[in-house]
Amino acid sequence: MKNAVGARESGPVGAPVIREISLQDVKSSLAAGWADFRAHPGFGLFFGGIFMLGGLLILGFLSSIGSPWMIIPLAIGFPLLGPFVAVGLYEVSRRRQAGEPVTRQGVLAEVFYQRERQLGWMAFVVMFIFWVWVYQVRLLLALFLGFKSFSSWDAFVQVVLSTPEGWGFLGVGTLVGAFLATVLFSTTVIALPMLAEREVDFITAMITSVSTVVKNPAPMLGFGFVVGLVTLLALIPAFVGLLIALPVLGHATWHLYRRATMPG
Repeated sequence: MKNAVGARESGPVGAPVIREISLQDVKSSLAAGWADFRAHPGFGLFFGGIFMLGGLLILGFLSSIGSPWMIIPLAIGFPLLGPFVAVGLYEVSRRRQAGEPVTRQGVLAEVFYQRERQLGWMAFVVMFIFWVWVYQVRLLLALFLGFKSFSSWDAFVQVVLSTPEGWGFLGVGTLVGAFLATVLFSTTVIALPMLAEREVDFITAMITSVSTVVKNPAPMLGFGFVVGLVTLLALIPAFVGLLIALPVLGHATWHLYRRATMPG
């Protein structure tokens, strides 16, 4: 059913059954994500542009307060704060897969409709993990580098790459960051598209997401590695790469969700 503005009022109820998938499913999902982007690039560029603009605003703010080096932890975490934006990408993929019209009114209505559903709670979970990530960076800076102030990105890189303290910060920070990224990925990769499609509480969605990763560790963590690598590379050219990378990954996440689950 749809409401007056075109959003679905309900979807399947309850948690889906988890399937076993392979690395081929990951490859096929990425290919399907690219196909969705090519079929409807306007939606992808719009949602990707939101992330790119946000990254540039963050960089401008950090430069204005003399902390440009903080762009790395913030930039890595920033794309993880857009579950409501991701819904738009999921909806494009869902409609295209179901053979339904992909309209601007319908897709945006679905995005706004999520404020009445459980996805909002999931946003708080993502935000919490993001802030843990930011604060652990600051804690490690204090432990390894003291309370030094870096006036420029070049000064920060020089200290991190040329001193024993910097190497320690880089090594421990990478391990801690990898752990937090794995936790965040495991709790959200299936939960976000599941909450966008189904009438289910966010706790059930998180449990289903983690269970899917546990049941399919190689393909799911392989997909997580691809997501992390592509996102990092997309950040290099002044965030411009996010215009394409994030929409394709968003579409691919939907297709992986559909491959990894079936109606319960």
